[in-house]
Amino acid sequence: MKTIALHAQVRGGLGKGSSRKLRSGGFVPAIFYGYEAGPITIKVNTAELVKALVKERGETVFVKLVIDSGKGGGKVEKLSVIKDMQVDTASRKPVHVDFYAIRADRILSVDVPLILSGDPVGVERGGELQQLKRVLKVSGLPADLPETLEIDVSGLAIGDSVKVKDIVVKGEAQILDLDDVAVASVVPTRASLIMTEEPGEKEKVTAEAATSVSEDEQ
Repeated sequence: MKTIALHAQVRGGLGKGSSRKLRSGGFVPAIFYGYEAGPITIKVNTAELVKALVKERGETVFVKLVIDSGKGGGKVEKLSVIKDMQVDTASRKPVHVDFYAIRADRILSVDVPLILSGDPVGVERGGELQQLKRVLKVSGLPADLPETLEIDVSGLAIGDSVKVKDIVVKGEAQILDLDDVAVASVVPTRASLIMTEEPGEKEKVTAEAATSVSEDEQ
C-alpha cells in the first residue's frame, strides 16, 4: 500500500477556542494514538492535508507523520492511517483528524475502495449496472493490504452479480465482509425487457391490439 508523508507539529493548547485559532491560522487540530502509543495532540497544515487527500482520492494510503516536537526536541516519524476525519458541512474542509498508529508486524483492518472495470454484456443488451458497495473491510499485515480492489464486470449478463466470495485478494490479506454480499449487479430495465421479447409474442400483442381497436370502432 502506498505511503504519503505529512508534516505535523505538537500543539499545546486544547479546547474549542484553541482549535478555532488553529483553523483560522491554516492548521487542522489532530491527534495521533494507537497500539502501545500514547496520544499526541498535533496540528497539520490544512492546505497540505487537503492536497494529499485530493491526490490520493479513491485510495487507501498510509500516512507517515513527520512530527516536530518543537523546543529543540527534534522530529520523529510515525506510520499511521487516518482513522477518522471530521469535515465542515459548509466549506467541506477537514476540522479534526484522528491518526491511528500502525506497526508492520501487526494485523490491521481498513476500508478499501472498490473499482469496477469493463463494460458488462448485460448493459449492451439494455440492462443497468449497479454498484452496491463502494468499500470493503480488508484485514492483513500493512504490507499485504491493497490500495484498491478492482473488479472486472465485463462478463456480467442481465441478472448476474458479483459477490464478496468472487473477489480474489493478493497475498495474505482477507476480506471481512460476508461472502454472500453482492457488490455489483446488472439488473433488467424496461428497454432490456423489450429487447428480449420473443418476436412471436410481439406479433401476437400487436394483432390483439389491432383487433381491440377494430371492435371499438364497430
